[in-house]
Amino acid sequence: MLPLLLLLLLLASHGHGPAVAAAQGLPPLPIGVNYGANADNLPSPAAVATFLATKTTVNRVKLFDANPAFLDAFAANAPSISIAVSIPNSALPSFADRATGLDAARGWVRDNLAAHVANGANVTLLLAGNEILGPVVVPDLVVALLPAMRRLNQALQLEKLPQVRVTTPHYLGILAPSDGIPSNARFRPGFDNKVLAPMLKFHNETGSPLMVNAYPYFSYNAQNLNYAIFRPNAGIYDPATKLNYTSMFDAQMDAIYTAMKKLGFGDVQIAVGEAGWPTQAEPGQVGVGPEEARDFNAGMIRVCSGGKGTPLMPGRTFETYVFSLFDENQKPGPIAERNFGIFNPDFTPKYDLGLLRDGSSASPNPSPNPSPKPSPNPSPSGGGKWCVAKAGADATTLQNNINYACGFVDCKPIQSGGGCFDPNNVQSHASFVMNAYYQANGRHDCDFKGTGMVTSSDPSKFTEIDSVSEFDFDLQPIYDGFLNLNRRLRELQIRLLTGRSKSRQRGGRGTSLESTSSSRLEPWQRCEVDTAGLAPHTSVLLSDTHASCYAYLLVLRRATIVIPRHEGGVPQLL
Repeated sequence: MLPLLLLLLLLASHGHGPAVAAAQGLPPLPIGVNYGANADNLPSPAAVATFLATKTTVNRVKLFDANPAFLDAFAANAPSISIAVSIPNSALPSFADRATGLDAARGWVRDNLAAHVANGANVTLLLAGNEILGPVVVPDLVVALLPAMRRLNQALQLEKLPQVRVTTPHYLGILAPSDGIPSNARFRPGFDNKVLAPMLKFHNETGSPLMVNAYPYFSYNAQNLNYAIFRPNAGIYDPATKLNYTSMFDAQMDAIYTAMKKLGFGDVQIAVGEAGWPTQAEPGQVGVGPEEARDFNAGMIRVCSGGKGTPLMPGRTFETYVFSLFDENQKPGPIAERNFGIFNPDFTPKYDLGLLRDGSSASPNPSPNPSPKPSPNPSPSGGGKWCVAKAGADATTLQNNINYACGFVDCKPIQSGGGCFDPNNVQSHASFVMNAYYQANGRHDCDFKGTGMVTSSDPSKFTEIDSVSEFDFDLQPIYDGFLNLNRRLRELQIRLLTGRSKSRQRGGRGTSLESTSSSRLEPWQRCEVDTAGLAPHTSVLLSDTHASCYAYLLVLRRATIVIPRHEGGVPQLL
């Protein structure tokens, strides 16, 4: 796989250095948003409902109360948008009372939901309080939580609102402290068997989800920023499952799933009540800004709504609510608390997530649109045509291409530990993913917003050369440290001669690289191909018996030769 990616890199970029990990965008995908209104500059609820229903792919909103103005606005202007309504923590004890709780719950449902639902409000979720199990724990509320949820569910059935499910949002502190390895996760002692096990039983019986507020933002630092916001990184390996996690969000979700499974409730659905990233924080805080917010939210939406799922839950989607729709300039606390919004008050995006229906936001959809259901495991080669990234393609757009295509094709080869992870840069990864997507869609489109190109040179087939080729191009270094070593080779003739090399340092049969005009070659251009034991069409790596081969690709008509070593302090690939 390594030579394949290196060839794609060369075909795609002549003399350009490695791309920096870029902000991530998305194709239009359904997603929910938290709609808070602790601000003095926001549009009317009717305008918000109309905007979301007609201009965006947002299909759910989560309200922090049962504000009748908001419910009426969505009933009149956005009846298709699902609504999650919140009940204040303080109301829960009244619903939990054995004698009067059911009557209190029915009264609340009649007073706050029934009429609005009758008028068209699409309420589908009722949230019993918020983060009752921490970080601030009030024992009376903990005791009241599950009984209140049961009474509310009964009340909804009795009031003829069976479509409304009951849950409660939890913060991730319901998990016991651990080392961050998902397979080691479990719920906190004291809450696990006494509170969460019976609650999960309730969710299982009623078809409602366990809701968590997943915030990698509150767990990141300068060292793990890339891991937190879906940028390329080495990841964290879980030895028990043999899975490598390159996303903190994925790890958090799989930790919740693991803890649920340990209690016997792995089939309960998981919903994400809140997750987001601020665009502004305290002065000097690293990792906060529009690009970081876009990277995180785009990655999260791809996982939750794009069908990608997580390593332990592949292919699943999760009911998810991005935090939040707007900045809230009246909220107390740190600066970040007021700056989680994804839209400005005039409805312009603060950064692009591809959520606008009219296409005014830059999403990475190829044009024309590809088939929405390509084969999930396409072959990255075939048919005489291959799609690779163009030379000079914008790094942000290429990353967007990766984000989009990975929602449909298997991208494990470019994840850390995968056969095509190295070289670890956007250009190489994009070329692999774009081609996989191109092949899966019947090779009908390689545009990718102008960043793709079709080549007739098969990058996945490697065979011996039976004719001499001439070429004229810039050899592209494949390592950062080689950027200053770029050379132009003109009309260089290369051929492979089968036989045993006298200078090999390792035994076995091999193929040596020579030139019809070897006097014109530098020492680093004279290397050997180690082909011992290779099956037909296997990628060929050159071994350097002189310890002086620079890491360059020599592209021939029917083969690619990868020279992986270099002496003198430059990092080696082997």
